[in-house]
Amino acid sequence: MIVVMKPGASRREVKSVIKQIERLGFKAHPIFGVKRTVIGAIGDDRDKHLLQSLSGLPWVEQLVPILQPFKLASKEIKKEPTVIKVGKAVFGGRYFGVIAGPCTVETEKQMMETALYVARSGAKMLRGGAFKPRTSPYSFQGLEERGLKLLARASQKTGLPFVTEVLNPEDVSLVAEYADVLQVGARNAQNFALLRRVGKSGKPVLLKRGPAMTVQEFLMSAEYILSEGCHQVLLCERGIRTFETATRYTLDISCIPVVRQYSHLPVIVDPSHAAGHRQYVTALSLAALAAGADGLMVEVHPDPARAVCDGQQALTPDDFSSLMRNLRTMADALKRRL
Repeated sequence: MIVVMKPGASRREVKSVIKQIERLGFKAHPIFGVKRTVIGAIGDDRDKHLLQSLSGLPWVEQLVPILQPFKLASKEIKKEPTVIKVGKAVFGGRYFGVIAGPCTVETEKQMMETALYVARSGAKMLRGGAFKPRTSPYSFQGLEERGLKLLARASQKTGLPFVTEVLNPEDVSLVAEYADVLQVGARNAQNFALLRRVGKSGKPVLLKRGPAMTVQEFLMSAEYILSEGCHQVLLCERGIRTFETATRYTLDISCIPVVRQYSHLPVIVDPSHAAGHRQYVTALSLAALAAGADGLMVEVHPDPARAVCDGQQALTPDDFSSLMRNLRTMADALKRRL
């Protein structure tokens, strides 16, 4: 249920309504707007009749039921787009942010070279995997905390914030000590214990869509994070599994306008994982911008042929520089800001 406060309701009056919502057994999520405040009362639908008593409070204008199963992620509770700002990186509204870096942190030289180059080319956030989920238990699993330290050094050197994946709920505190944004990868998109834990971390969260998830399931996973008090959730479309074998996954471009229709959360695209081949990354990136995405997450490696993993989908520094030039041209035409 959305509790719409009367214009001019004071913070004290809003707190009073929040206390009443909590007494009824619901979680209260206030959203302070320019003209008025609304409060999302989230809980068991079977008890929503209890909220009708709020209509008698002198500071409440009206009660509006939320029809979507994803309550806090829905545009019903927040009509204006959420804009997420982390350091120099901004996603949402007019802003189109670019995240770039290697799939995996391998060495200090590799990480620093990549970070300096993508920063010069216009990326606003670094990416790199310190903990790597791999299909085979014998594959390289990442440098773990050493990798986090290397990412932190590259971040300090370039001034760019960084995002990295967290795999286990017990590792959230460690990763949050270093990272500016916590990533929940596609394999963990319905790991509800992890979703709840990152939602309590106090850090923004980048949530990747699972390869077999519907858009509604994707938004319901975001709801787990939002329900724990984290309002900075960045959605990432990275391709879904279909019968097509020419690419690693099938990038679902239609996901972008669909999410934007139903949710206020910003949505970015990872064309590297979707394509699986670097020669398709630029085309998919431009398509994402044209379709209304709020940013990109691109893999870049100084020497893809020697990459520990996924080298075939990583852009070279020159490729990335060319991509950024193309993005600026299209962004100018679309009146978006990189």
